[in-house]
Amino acid sequence: MVCWRCFVASGFITLLTLGCGDWANSAGKNSRQVVQETNVAQLFSEAETTQKAEKFFQQGNFFLNSQRYKDAIAAFEQAIAIKPQFAEAWINRGNALTKLQHYQEALASYDQAIAIQPDRDEAWYNKGNTLNTLQRYQEALVSYNRAIAIKSDKYEAWINRGIALTKLQRYQEAIASYDRAIAIKPDKDLAYYNKACTYALQNKVELAAENLKKAMKLVPGKYEKLAKTDSDFNKVRANRRFQELLQ
Repeated sequence: MVCWRCFVASGFITLLTLGCGDWANSAGKNSRQVVQETNVAQLFSEAETTQKAEKFFQQGNFFLNSQRYKDAIAAFEQAIAIKPQFAEAWINRGNALTKLQHYQEALASYDQAIAIQPDRDEAWYNKGNTLNTLQRYQEALVSYNRAIAIKSDKYEAWINRGIALTKLQRYQEAIASYDRAIAIKPDKDLAYYNKACTYALQNKVELAAENLKKAMKLVPGKYEKLAKTDSDFNKVRANRRFQELLQ
């Protein structure tokens, strides 16, 4: 069984610089101008702080993509020190911690992001992935459900939700979850492969073979090798139909 994971893809923060319009002539013109200048100075100060945090965030993303996870964590923590409410930095800090197998710290990082922005599907999704890794499948299911409630077309969450359900031996619900992923993204090989795994665990040879064949067609050469050793196929591996498929 394969678990699909991806890092959060966060865009650059757009900063808006507000211009100063002319004020109407009145007795209070000078006092209003002082207030206006103060507001503009505050805006520029906030913009500068945001830019500094964004710089460390992008640096962290570079290290994350380069698999320099400790450096990534340090950069994300710099961003968070400047801007504590930086949800994206908390999420990607969690991703880097997960890569280092610091799972409890990663979960705490995702929870910080969720506390800041409860509607961030990436935070719930990556939390679910970490819980799946820890074999805390019921909790993972809750996180995937929250991610899907926020973004119903998040096919990765539907796939990994199916994995959690399969681990809980809730096979029919798992198949339905994979089918939702396929309806969203019909060419997603992992949905078919994991669906095949779930059918194989139930000793449903034909259905397992049918879905494995679809995964193999989408990514030639990958799943033939994987299916030969994946324990999920133990019940069907000796079946002639299955053997023919892998030749």
